[in-house]
Amino acid sequence: MSPDIKHFNPDVVLDDAVRVFWRQGMPATGIQALVSATGLSRSSLYATFGNKDGLYAAALGRYIDQHSTPAFAALSAAPTGLTAIEDFFTGLIGVRCSGPVAGWGCMVTNAHAGPESADPAIRELLDAHHQTLQSAMRSALSTAAGLGQLAASVDPDAAAAVLATLAYGVNLRSRAGAAADTLRESVAGALVPLRARPAPAPTPQEVPPQ
Repeated sequence: MSPDIKHFNPDVVLDDAVRVFWRQGMPATGIQALVSATGLSRSSLYATFGNKDGLYAAALGRYIDQHSTPAFAALSAAPTGLTAIEDFFTGLIGVRCSGPVAGWGCMVTNAHAGPESADPAIRELLDAHHQTLQSAMRSALSTAAGLGQLAASVDPDAAAAVLATLAYGVNLRSRAGAAADTLRESVAGALVPLRARPAPAPTPQEVPPQ
């Protein structure tokens, strides 16, 4: 007889699974840890998600929907240019270095660094996530250019790629225990070359002798 799997909310189960996978990583997470976290039997988990790989893929998608997508949408739509990028990194560092998930890193970045990234379904999620992040950075840089904040020599596409990579670096370094101040200094240093320099103040005209 098939197990009755209609008595639980799959989204709640995924939220529980996200926390386990996020904290421990996919390779180190056994099915018993997922059974304990979700309160479901092994057979119910398998009946709903297929296997551990299927549950992980669903949990990673849930993480992206809940954490990454809203942040990227806000960055892309922000009218403040470089300030929006600063705010994005400030929020990222805050979450990574303080609060209930401090030291966990980013579930997506953790997946990039783990063997699970070889799974085609996971790779598709990671690639789509990266493109969305880079596109959001590109939109913010375009806004910055329109506001006169961006140095004329900056290539927005190249800068967006660098900033996306910097976000992964923040995630990895925070998981390794890097201090928030150190990460903020790194971000500030990366933004310096992007900024337009203010026009020099005009020098006062020499007053001819009377």
